[in-house]
Amino acid sequence: MDSRKVQVVIADDHTIFRDGLRRLLDLEEDLEVVGEAADGSEAVAMVHEHKPSILLLDLAMPRTPGMDALRELAQQQTSTCIILLTAAIGQRQIVEALQIGARGIVMKDAATQLLLKAIRTVVAGQYWVDRKPVADIVGYLREQTLSQNAPRKRGSFGLTRREIEILGTIATGLTNKEIAQKFSLSEDTVKHHLTNIFGKVGVSSRLELALFAINNRLIEN
Repeated sequence: MDSRKVQVVIADDHTIFRDGLRRLLDLEEDLEVVGEAADGSEAVAMVHEHKPSILLLDLAMPRTPGMDALRELAQQQTSTCIILLTAAIGQRQIVEALQIGARGIVMKDAATQLLLKAIRTVVAGQYWVDRKPVADIVGYLREQTLSQNAPRKRGSFGLTRREIEILGTIATGLTNKEIAQKFSLSEDTVKHHLTNIFGKVGVSSRLELALFAINNRLIEN
């Protein structure tokens, strides 16, 4: 096993599809398929065993579907980046998958070079949706969520007015220093507010917090 290569696990219930995909990936000098799975449970086990950089996860599988496996791996906070492979997916499901933790979504009818580009884009730290890279995932999800015209939720989740204001700045990508300058606060005060916000809404990262704000309509258009 060459540690310099991007290690990949393929999860799909169709053996012919897995075999074909493995052969395609094995032709690439920088990629190495280290495991295969036929359902979501096997995919989770393979990720634990091999700790690959990439899991190519079929959305529609028997017993344990891809979305259930995605949720389980997201809860375990694995370092493996998950790219969903699907024959069909709606916009709401795309948003849900990205919010849960998927790093990419590729249609099964996409050209081989597009899948390879998606894998390398995700490995480089960006996201991939359908046929293009997405550098600003928070902005993308905000745009998609607001475009669905869902009823605006007005619950505050126990947040104070100041905490909601700071929450909005997180969604726009401001740093603690920039937030402090915006509201004429010290950086320590901003950190204190963020600690309170994280605890109240149950998230552990700024990206999760931004997605929470978008999903629950706590930021304005």
